Amino acid sequence: MKDDSTICAISTPPGTGAISIIRLSGENAISIVDRVFLIHNNKKNLSQKKPNTVYYGSILYQDQIIDQVLLTFFKAPKSYTGENVVEISCHGSIYLQQRIMEILITSGARNAEPGEFTLRAFLNGKMDLSQSEAVADLIGSRSKSLHEAALKQMRGGFSTEISILRQKLLNFSSLIELELDFSEEDVNFADRNELKGQIEKIQDIVDKLLESFKYGNALKNGVPVAIVGKPNVGKSTILNILLNDEKAIVSDIPGTTRDIIEDTVNIQGILFRFIDTAGIRDSLDKLELLGIERTFNNIRKASIVLLVVDANETPEDISQQIINLDLQAEQKLIVITNKIDLVKNEVVLNSFKDLLVSNKYHVVSISAKKNLHIDILINLLVESVKYKTQLFNDIIVINLRHFESLKATYEAGKRVLDGVENNISGDLLSQSIREMTYNLGAITGEISTDEILGNIFKNFCIGK
Repeated sequence: MKDDSTICAISTPPGTGAISIIRLSGENAISIVDRVFLIHNNKKNLSQKKPNTVYYGSILYQDQIIDQVLLTFFKAPKSYTGENVVEISCHGSIYLQQRIMEILITSGARNAEPGEFTLRAFLNGKMDLSQSEAVADLIGSRSKSLHEAALKQMRGGFSTEISILRQKLLNFSSLIELELDFSEEDVNFADRNELKGQIEKIQDIVDKLLESFKYGNALKNGVPVAIVGKPNVGKSTILNILLNDEKAIVSDIPGTTRDIIEDTVNIQGILFRFIDTAGIRDSLDKLELLGIERTFNNIRKASIVLLVVDANETPEDISQQIINLDLQAEQKLIVITNKIDLVKNEVVLNSFKDLLVSNKYHVVSISAKKNLHIDILINLLVESVKYKTQLFNDIIVINLRHFESLKATYEAGKRVLDGVENNISGDLLSQSIREMTYNLGAITGEISTDEILGNIFKNFCIGK
């Protein structure tokens, strides 16, 4: 996929703005711009000037001034792409952007394809493939948490982890391959117990990375939070408060919410996807029963479940509701005792709250109607997500392609462990270890094809 042509593109979003940035990359980027750029109060060409510096001047074409611009240039290999790179900051007129692009193309550049600047950075060894993909995630991040995860990946934290695992596999693969060369002597260069121990360590790390993908995917699309409980406990009111919008109809008529209502909101840098569900109760209404069925489907998909209960309900009734949710170990439960402004027995409420806390459930007592203690609920939600981040040591898989490669690595690792346990031949062990090595290499791009690269970079924006 190596291409020696000089590419150019508008790197700022389409439309009119104060300024626009036009970027060029390629061996002839500086010489092409030299033909159309005049530095003010200086007769030297750009190629004779100091790089990594901003210059003020004019874009000229056929002795006519097109625009006054600021220009920055970087000489290979000290640039984003590893090639000569020029960035022109012009005024944000759509006409000017297109006119300068036409002049650059007439002078020898060509339009860049989507993601071609980052593709060149990868091909020139400025970043590996997982770091390149992190660039797209960084551009598309809608929250501080996803921005941080993408930035860590772009800086190479994830790549370093993968490279260490791959090197360990390569070492063992080399020893087993050596055994095959001396098969007639029946010698073992790779200690099987040591191999088993190393593969088990690798499997533990890969398994944790696989587990982090569910969380990473939630950061990308919004952490799913299901708001559940009986009818008329205040679920829709709580949703409206969290979204700061009258999204759900609030009524004292039981069964008002029959369909799923959801929306996303950014809270303290984390994107949450709140789902208001139909009230859970016995009903003969077919539409309401369908809504309740959907409620349980959304409970199973949620990372965090907010069980809303009336502060006057009995501890036994609330305990039964928790049991009926049938949550998985990885799901976070927060019990919201609502309507504390109407509480009749505060002693019972406090004793039940203590019981829930002792059972490791988080509890917050609020009044949605009077907007009491909503800040405590919000802090609990945020802390629940931050705690998960710490569990994964800040290395979180946010890319489906990486997840699939890690899954294939894990499956091949299981075959290696089974092979060691059953004392199979070195050539069969070697094949499974090679599969693990291949799949890890596919993540960072140490093993790649034009088809894979094409699929990855076609989803980038033009100019990046």
